[in-house]
Amino acid sequence: MDIQDKVVIITGASGGIGLATTRLFAEAGAKVALAARSADTLTTIVNELHEQHREAIAVPTDMRNKDAIEALVDSVFQQYGRIDILINNAGQTVLGNVADVDIDQFRQIFELNVLGPVEAMQAIIPKMRQNGGGLIINVSSIVTKMHLPAISAYAATKAALNMISDTAREELASENIRITTMLPRATATNFGKNSLATPKTNQLRPPQGGPEPDSAEAVAQKILEAAHNEPHKQYMDR
Repeated sequence: MDIQDKVVIITGASGGIGLATTRLFAEAGAKVALAARSADTLTTIVNELHEQHREAIAVPTDMRNKDAIEALVDSVFQQYGRIDILINNAGQTVLGNVADVDIDQFRQIFELNVLGPVEAMQAIIPKMRQNGGGLIINVSSIVTKMHLPAISAYAATKAALNMISDTAREELASENIRITTMLPRATATNFGKNSLATPKTNQLRPPQGGPEPDSAEAVAQKILEAAHNEPHKQYMDR
């Protein structure tokens, strides 16, 4: 896909991978719609992009709220008359071993990491059908290919997203709606610091070691490549 002038919704756009992706897609000439809960942060980012003569709008959205997600999609569609790309990036983790992970927190991240993307897809697919197709990039994680202590709940939510992506790809192929799954590795953002926690899980730490984390900008570059090339799965090393 040629990114120039394409309308792109990016969720979780207020920081980390989402913010880096927003900046990169705007630089590539896309019209970016930023979705996150922090209205003030989104406004600051959009003002920065406007100063650079980029096309951007802020749509404060809680990706755990179905009505808010539908309002996001409707707002962007009314503004531009089409939506070409959805990047489902918003997400959160919770630390905890299977034996004692906090179930209420597990439920919270399931709502954000799984149901949020599905509700966004359900809201946007009719719009894409009206315009002859589109691209959905679901940001998952390489931990779905591993078995790491303390992050099974997070890995499980992303594994569910993988299956949803793979199945939707088959279901929507005849309508020219393409699905790419992005699988980042460890990334140097505040993602870990923003994990849900209880007094017990505060003592846990995700597994250490391995290669240096990728920068958010490096992940954003791979997401941009995925938008251009539209692979079924996009990894960081190819």
